[in-house]
Amino acid sequence: QVQLVESGGGLVQAGGSLRLSCAATPSGLEAWFRQAPGKERDFVASMRWIGGNVWSPDYADFVKGRFTVSRDNANNTLYLQMNNLTPGDTAVYYCAASRPGRNYGYVSDVDNYVYWGQGTQVTVSS
Repeated sequence: QVQLVESGGGLVQAGGSLRLSCAATPSGLEAWFRQAPGKERDFVASMRWIGGNVWSPDYADFVKGRFTVSRDNANNTLYLQMNNLTPGDTAVYYCAASRPGRNYGYVSDVDNYVYWGQGTQVTVSS
């Protein structure tokens, strides 16, 4: 059973930064999604297990150059460093993981993820 525990959300002014953390049992695909009120859950960034301790990142176009996804293999923690935040980034951010060992499929497809964190609120004020 994969368990995901998120932390790091909060209130920040536009242009500020936050770092989200997700403590997780290793899985083949690990990702961050976000959901704003009244909107669908959107893919933000992911890490795909390649083999050994090698993971490959991927990003949604709207966060490229601002957000960085990383992973601490020793502590099995997934991070999302978010810089230059805008009010449009306000949402609940979710950590997600596939079944252990499954590292194939489109990283942006919610159906590839069977484990979800409880979500952490990120609010960016103008």
